[in-house]
Amino acid sequence: MSDLLSGWHPAPAGFKHVVSVSLGNSKRNAREEMSVLGQPFVLERIGTDGDARRAAALFQALDGRVDAFGLGGADLYVIADGRRYTFGNVRKLVSHAKITPVLDGSGLKNTLERDAVAQLDPVLNWRTKRVLMVSAVDRFGMAEALSEHGADMVYGDIVFGLNLNVPLRSIAALRRVARLALPAITKLPQDWFYPTGDKQETSVEGQGTRLYAWADVIAGDTHYAKRYAPRMLSGKTILTQTITEADRAWMRERGVARLITTTPRIGSRNFATNVLEAFFVALSGRREALSEEEYLRFVREVGFRPEINELE
Repeated sequence: MSDLLSGWHPAPAGFKHVVSVSLGNSKRNAREEMSVLGQPFVLERIGTDGDARRAAALFQALDGRVDAFGLGGADLYVIADGRRYTFGNVRKLVSHAKITPVLDGSGLKNTLERDAVAQLDPVLNWRTKRVLMVSAVDRFGMAEALSEHGADMVYGDIVFGLNLNVPLRSIAALRRVARLALPAITKLPQDWFYPTGDKQETSVEGQGTRLYAWADVIAGDTHYAKRYAPRMLSGKTILTQTITEADRAWMRERGVARLITTTPRIGSRNFATNVLEAFFVALSGRREALSEEEYLRFVREVGFRPEINELE
């Protein structure tokens, strides 16, 4: 891995530097500069195409050289129904980061995304919408908020994650599944359930593909939503977060009417929650995850709001 940092360079003096090390496709790499509250930042994403050894080596090589790490293409923690579950193999992956904090986005998913659903209610009127959430246990804040606002829900965790024809139709059912399944699931390699590397660029039809036709809104992780989508999504709304120009083109090709991201575009893309959680930690000057109240305070202080894009 002699070329591990080939072409990489640190942020200019005075900038804070956030690097997301991702198991996802390197075609989605990005590096953007921005200034928030008078502090300049470099936000960067480095994909490793599913190579866990390379990702671990990057955490080690950049440790102490950047202000905060994001972890992309995997969850270190899942926060579901007030409990936190840890993926053992992912914990080993990030263990070489001894100085720089590693954030996987789970804290922000439970705060920013919950808040975004409430902000969108006057526009979408969730009580009138049928929502397919492709994977909910990793975005429990969004899942609970959609239920609380009266959306007609289907949670696809078992359908898409395990390829079993068991759609979950209530938040109570999702909570039961989380309590029963997550202690076991978090002991397994996460790429059994989540698309990494080249899988992020291809779609396959599975047990849950038919559910897309039922839904008005497809919500949740971009890669999950794309992975099992049918050829056409005419008139649908997609509620998600990580978006590149290629994703926008993919949605237009399939007839998606409206794209809603829980945060605004930064430069050429919408960064993932792991990048933004790392950004807030770096902005705070701390070297650890913040509390839910602190994340929400920063979200409002910097003015992050959902962004609605009409694609038709």
